[in-house]
Amino acid sequence: MDKLVVHGGSVIKGSINISGSKNASLPILAAAILTGEDCIIRRVPDVSDTNYMIQILSALGAEVERSSGTVRISCADISDEAPYELVRRMRASICVMGPLLARKGRAVVSLPGGCVIGDRPVDLHLKGMEALGAKIEFEGGNIILTAPDGLRGAEINLRGESGPTVLGTDNVMMAATLAEGITVIESAAAEPEVLDLANFLNGMGAKITGAGTRRIVIEGVKELKGVEHTVIPDRIEAGTFMAAAALAGEGVRLNRVNREHLRAITEAIIKSGHKVEFNEEGTSCFVERGEVLQGVDLNTSPYPGYPTDMQAQMTALLVTTPGISVVKDSIFPQRFMHCAELKRMGADIKLDQGTAIVRGVEKLSAAPVMASDLRASAALVLAALRAKGTTEISRLYHIDRGYEHIDEKLLMLGADVERVRV
Repeated sequence: MDKLVVHGGSVIKGSINISGSKNASLPILAAAILTGEDCIIRRVPDVSDTNYMIQILSALGAEVERSSGTVRISCADISDEAPYELVRRMRASICVMGPLLARKGRAVVSLPGGCVIGDRPVDLHLKGMEALGAKIEFEGGNIILTAPDGLRGAEINLRGESGPTVLGTDNVMMAATLAEGITVIESAAAEPEVLDLANFLNGMGAKITGAGTRRIVIEGVKELKGVEHTVIPDRIEAGTFMAAAALAGEGVRLNRVNREHLRAITEAIIKSGHKVEFNEEGTSCFVERGEVLQGVDLNTSPYPGYPTDMQAQMTALLVTTPGISVVKDSIFPQRFMHCAELKRMGADIKLDQGTAIVRGVEKLSAAPVMASDLRASAALVLAALRAKGTTEISRLYHIDRGYEHIDEKLLMLGADVERVRV
C-alpha cells in the first residue's frame, strides 16, 4: 500500500497534459462487448478503475491488448457472467450489464462495490432493462437478467431522486443499440461522457440521436462493427489541476482540455478571484492564483451544473479563501468525509445536512490524513500543497482509481511530493 508525502509550500508552475476521461473510458470499454470485431480505444487513462474493467473483459473471454494508452479489444467469444471478485471492486462495472444482455441475451452481474459516499442504487438500471423486455432475478448476490427472444425498444424515464443517472443512461443506451425498434430515454443524463459513449456507439454503426441532451433516441440495429475512437479529456482531472494552480500556482498551463466541459468549474474558480484563460480553440487553459480572493456559494447539480466530482477539490481551495463559502452537494449529501481530515489541518468547516459552511483561514498545518474516496483524496493533496510542513496521505489507492500518475504530474509542475511504499 502506498502513501503520498507532500512537502507544503512549493509553488507550482509549468504545463502538463490532461489524461483521457476515466468516466468516459469505463462504459466505452464495456461497449466493445457489443461486437465481435476489434475495437481500438485511444487515450484510456492508466488508472486502477480502467485496469479493473480490462480485467473484467478478459475474464469474460475478450482478447485485450494495452499499450501506451491505446487498448485493442476483441470480443469474438465471450461469457455472459461477470466475475464477482472483480465486479465487487468497482461500482462502474455494472455497465457491462447492458451490452452483455444485448449481445448474449443473458447477463449475470454481481451487485457492485467501489465507493463509500452514500447509496448509489442500481434500480434505475434495472428499470431500464425491464422496460426493454428483460426478466430480472436475484440469486446469491447476483443480478440475473435474461432476454432469450431479444430486447424491444421502449420509452423509459430515468429520472432519479438526485437527478438523472449517468451509468444508468449508459447501460440502457448500450442495450438499446441492438434492441428491436426504437427506444426513447427521457430524463437522460446529459454529461459529456454520455455523449462520448454515444459517439463511440454511432461509430460502431448504432443509430443514436439526442445524446448530450435530456432526451436520447436509439433506433435498434441488427449488429455493430469494430471502430477506432479517442476518449475525451478528463474534465475532473482538469478541474482538480485548475484548483491546484489556484491554490499554489504561479501560472499553470493545462493542455488537452475541453473548455465547454469545464464551464461550471471555470466559473467557480474565477468567481473566487483567480484567473483562468483558454486559447482560442478551447483546448488549453492558463490558470493563475488571484490577488483579491472571496468566498463563493456552490451547489452541485447534474451537467451542465457544477459537478459533484469537483465538490471536494473546490472545498479544499475555499478553505484558505478569505470570507465565508457555502458548499451544498445535492447529488451526494454524504460526500463530505474529506472535511474531517481538512479540519485536522486547521480548516474551519461546519457541516449541516449536505452543506459545508467554510470560513477561510489564513494558513493550514500539515498533518497525517487518510483518504476515504477518490475525490476526497484529491482534496487532501490540494490542501497539502498549501499547508505548512509535511503531510502524509494514507490509502493512496483511492486516488489511483481515477488520476493517472498524479504524483508525476505534480512533480513536473514543481511540487515537492513523493510516493512511499508502506
